Amino acid sequence: MGTFKIFSSSSFMIPSVSAIYLADLGEARGRQELYTRQSPQKLKALKEHALIESAVSSNRIEGVTIERSRERIPDLIRLAAWNFDFLCIHPFRDGNGRVSRLLLLLQLYHLGYEVGRYISLERIIEETKDRYYETLEISSDGWHKDKHDPWPYINYILYTIKTACNEFEARVSGISSPRGSKSIMVDDAIKSLTGEFFISEIIDKCPGVSIDMVRKIFKEKQKTGEIVCKGKGRDAKWYKNF
Repeated sequence: MGTFKIFSSSSFMIPSVSAIYLADLGEARGRQELYTRQSPQKLKALKEHALIESAVSSNRIEGVTIERSRERIPDLIRLAAWNFDFLCIHPFRDGNGRVSRLLLLLQLYHLGYEVGRYISLERIIEETKDRYYETLEISSDGWHKDKHDPWPYINYILYTIKTACNEFEARVSGISSPRGSKSIMVDDAIKSLTGEFFISEIIDKCPGVSIDMVRKIFKEKQKTGEIVCKGKGRDAKWYKNF
């Protein structure tokens, strides 16, 4: 598949954002095993709820319209890349998106991530479907010529899994998810940068937040004076004013 040809090149490197996701997800899998042993009744209720959410969300989403070189590629990266290539190949006349998400669940189970049994990945993708389609479009550009950038979509999938893990832990421990989580994510991304930065850097750090949402948050922060813009268009630079 096209993406694995890119991975097999000698210049293959995992972006820092992806590496952070991998580390967080590794820890989440360990906590998942602990919750599985300690809270079986809560997990049974979560599993039934997730099944209902997945069926409903899948319908909504669709309605809106091994080589040696791979050994050094982390399993979650290969999973997301395989999922992306499947969508690009588009093997069926209809239902490719739904099948890809079912395969994503199956592959996660094989890797020991059973969070999809208790939290609906379909619902999370539905809630961020604008970003889902954005990253898919960006990453698929040039796919047939092996000149594409798979990382926007890969990071989106890692973000989706991490979001599910966070929600799983919050529900099992009885803690509700905080409101304004997307704004908080953008805030954290801005705080992590030093000096001048581009809006594209924030978008890369927040794969679950749509481009329009990032721009909206930037405008709000610009009005309050938290950030200042230099220049216009894609070359515009921003810096913190706090």
